[in-house]
Amino acid sequence: METAGQRPIAGAEHRLNHPDFQRAFGKMRRSVAVYGAFSVAVLLVVVILSINGEQVSSFMWGRTGGMFASAAVTYWLLGLAARGSRSAYVRVCVIAVVVPIAVIAIDSIPGALPLWFVVLQVAGAVALIPTAFLVNRSELRAAYRTSR
Repeated sequence: METAGQRPIAGAEHRLNHPDFQRAFGKMRRSVAVYGAFSVAVLLVVVILSINGEQVSSFMWGRTGGMFASAAVTYWLLGLAARGSRSAYVRVCVIAVVVPIAVIAIDSIPGALPLWFVVLQVAGAVALIPTAFLVNRSELRAAYRTSR
């Protein structure tokens, strides 16, 4: 049983199959994949440091896990959105805008995190910014508009 948010919007299927939309989704997938690659890099460094007995704070673990989880979920939602799911599209819109702002804001707290950590996380957040612009283009929004 599908919920209304998971079903494709009537008429959206043919618009979303247009080559321009597919190119936009391809660019967004690459952007989210780069964001995910940075999240994996941060996670690997934190794991290696922890294994080597270096001090890794719970704050770092939480930030690392959150970034990794958001990358995986965003990539999954992007796939659903590309197939016409309006609810997935709306979630990608929110994540793509909010996550970079939140990451940069939290990582800007002086002395809270090591510089290498901040650099990798901010680089990942910056990699997500193209998705924020692409997913909010008027043509793409129009493909998910509901009729009232």
